[in-house]
Amino acid sequence: MAKTRPGRKDVDSYTIRGTNKIVRAGDCVLMRPSDTSKPPYVARVEKIEQDNRNNVKVRVRWYYRPEESIGGRRQFHGAKELFLSDHYDVQSAHTIEGKCVVHSFKNYTKLENVGAEDYYCRFEYKAATGAFTPDRVAVYCKCEMPYNPDDLMVQCEGCKDWYHPACVGMTIEEAKKLDHFVCSECSSDDDMKKPQATFPVSPGSDGKVRLPASSPEQFELRCTFTYVPFQLSRSGGRDDHHAELTHLANAPLAEFHGLCERATPVSVNV
Repeated sequence: MAKTRPGRKDVDSYTIRGTNKIVRAGDCVLMRPSDTSKPPYVARVEKIEQDNRNNVKVRVRWYYRPEESIGGRRQFHGAKELFLSDHYDVQSAHTIEGKCVVHSFKNYTKLENVGAEDYYCRFEYKAATGAFTPDRVAVYCKCEMPYNPDDLMVQCEGCKDWYHPACVGMTIEEAKKLDHFVCSECSSDDDMKKPQATFPVSPGSDGKVRLPASSPEQFELRCTFTYVPFQLSRSGGRDDHHAELTHLANAPLAEFHGLCERATPVSVNV
């Protein structure tokens, strides 16, 4: 924790000028930018100090908006998404305009009504390098993109995956009228006539994906659960996923070295 500077003392709270709202360490606040045409900055208050002239300063940890990051705003970033950065600063408490709430991603998606003061954060961000933690998140739909809570998605009753209406040839209005939805793969004739065999995959100590032994069937390895948001992996000429390769189940394990450990083997008709 930063030490209090000479001539200053720590204080427990600060009342935002012109309001009765009280700010304490740990609260998230909106701070007035120098350019009034820009939205307010969002920060988490780490410490509040007051000098012998009653001037109050706050030590803050900044949240970055996606467009303020090195990678810029991406398709899956929500309008209220923020990144908790490692950028600390000291500002006059008079620049605080109001309070806000930065929810976890999980809690934000459960909100029935999102207010102007509600934001969410699912990544921590290193301002100097542009690195994110975590560097992988779940992906959905044919486009294999992380979930954007601003976008409507429909769930397939078969595979339980979620899809953007546009990715399955529907308008948003059509999707809202649906009582049931089955994706094209699950509704195909082959899938309706016989169930597909799926098997759990567990990584070995050598980091290789192990498939079920002594099986004559052919499998397609599909990685649909991990994603590096700003450093995309290239495999098979595609940039949007880690691995999508077809091999025999009894192929040498060396052929599977380097594949995503959560790749799922899906039975292919042979």
